[in-house]
Amino acid sequence: MRPSSLSTVFPAAEAATLTRRHALGALAAAGVLGGLPRLARAQGERAVRFILPVAAGSGVDTIMRASSQALGQALGQTVVLDNQPGAGGVVGTQALVKSPPDGLTLSVVSNNHVIYPSVLKSVPFDPVGDITPIAVMGSTPMVLVVNPKLPVKNLREFVALLHASPGRYNFASSGNGTILHLAAELFKDTTGSYSTHIPYRGFGPMMQDIVGGQVDWGVGALPAVQGQVKAGNLRALCVASPQRVAAAPEIPTAVEQGYPGFVVDGWFAVVGPKGLPPEQVRRVHQAFVTAFATPEVKEAMARQGNLINISTPEAAGAYFRSELQRYAALVKKAGVVPQ
Repeated sequence: MRPSSLSTVFPAAEAATLTRRHALGALAAAGVLGGLPRLARAQGERAVRFILPVAAGSGVDTIMRASSQALGQALGQTVVLDNQPGAGGVVGTQALVKSPPDGLTLSVVSNNHVIYPSVLKSVPFDPVGDITPIAVMGSTPMVLVVNPKLPVKNLREFVALLHASPGRYNFASSGNGTILHLAAELFKDTTGSYSTHIPYRGFGPMMQDIVGGQVDWGVGALPAVQGQVKAGNLRALCVASPQRVAAAPEIPTAVEQGYPGFVVDGWFAVVGPKGLPPEQVRRVHQAFVTAFATPEVKEAMARQGNLINISTPEAAGAYFRSELQRYAALVKKAGVVPQ
């Protein structure tokens, strides 16, 4: 999980690409492709790169790796996942906005995308104006986890521990002002507790140090932490959802443990660079609808606990704007100082 960039190709072999080209040529000669859009035929021979502005193993990364093969089939193209974490997601997103709007470079972003303006003194792009919204895909539950050596079994015991020793315990996040940081700040505000914030450069290093005991607790997306929880390397004290999650029914909610204010989830959305043509937006949107409706992807999303509800491009744009305002208020309430 340490590398700053990780790419996965489906399929990777050049021979497969050559075979596909020969097959397309044969079909074209037979007139089979005559009814297909010319754009799709031209695109089909080139890979689509999805820049993920997160580290390998994080929520968005886990979701995309589970759906990439079906997505490639729906697009009729090779799909490449390119992890470019850093600065809470700014590094990867900056690479996206500098890309040509040709449908060959896209991205899947999370809540962090609309948090930037509130937590950074300077952002090298406009998170709304410099992208083309394609769809908000859905949401993923957040889980509060602790190192299992902490002498707590539930949320009430944990809050009591924090109250008994203010400042003794610390929490990790994937970066200052990220959704994982703000979720933890919301927990502190809801419970009236205090812990020292230790920001990391990405989810992987953060989670590694909670498991190792260098940091006491943190908040992570369910798909990204459930493996460590099942292995006993982390203890999950609650999900920050209104109701228990079918993928992890054994984890109680904060609400049922007496803390109704700790409700937050992570959403994920597919976007392109500014100026992506409408026909490309429609093509990519339909590919996601098709891929996420396949039995294998539906099963993977259910297993991870993700709730899929694919929006229209227009609704995605409106959602980005409303979330900008919501997180600006949360950042102000949490007292996060822009850096």
